Amino acid sequence: MERPMDNTPLSDALALRATASAFDAQRGKLPVPGDSHRSPDVVAVARQISELGKLVTDLGDEVLFRAADQDQAPHTARVTTSFAAAVEPAGEAASALGAVAHQLAFLNQTECLRYQPDARDAREAAVRVMEEALATANAALHDGANSLYAASATVSPPAARLQAARSTSARTAAPSTRRRGRAAATARTWPTRWSGCCPRRRRRTGPRARRTSGTATGT
Repeated sequence: MERPMDNTPLSDALALRATASAFDAQRGKLPVPGDSHRSPDVVAVARQISELGKLVTDLGDEVLFRAADQDQAPHTARVTTSFAAAVEPAGEAASALGAVAHQLAFLNQTECLRYQPDARDAREAAVRVMEEALATANAALHDGANSLYAASATVSPPAARLQAARSTSARTAAPSTRRRGRAAATARTWPTRWSGCCPRRRRRTGPRARRTSGTATGT
């Protein structure tokens, strides 16, 4: 079944960005050893491997539909290349998660032997392998997303690139503007905040006080 193609630069740029966001979403799902909310679990890792497999299938479809299109736009080859290149990091992440699932299964299998010296050493080695595999998956998904975002910016029509640049500038400038606003508000309210809080002047004692008293008597 053929999918209708809208191969304008804007639609292709949006498709690239959407796929980059999918990479980011998968990166956000990666388990984190030691985190009680995202600790590695065989079921969750296996589910994410399936999701990455679907992502690879989607990337293949993006390449297929554009390569089979008889009426290709000038920018289509660049978009096709970007989708094809993203298959590698997605597959690398899925492979790394396969290693994670393998080590988790081993840890579950040897849970009852964890106090035996030989088993303890093997289990510690499995944890190290799992951590390295998770780092590999994280780096692969990060690189894949960045490449797709860069490709989207290249394909976007000039007006869309300008709008994206303005949005980025506005997001960057907003915090400094808020800080300046808070500083100005503080400067305006300072006298009111401190009014009536000055310490009372102490009554003078000693020689200077006596001189003042004598002068007043003479007058």
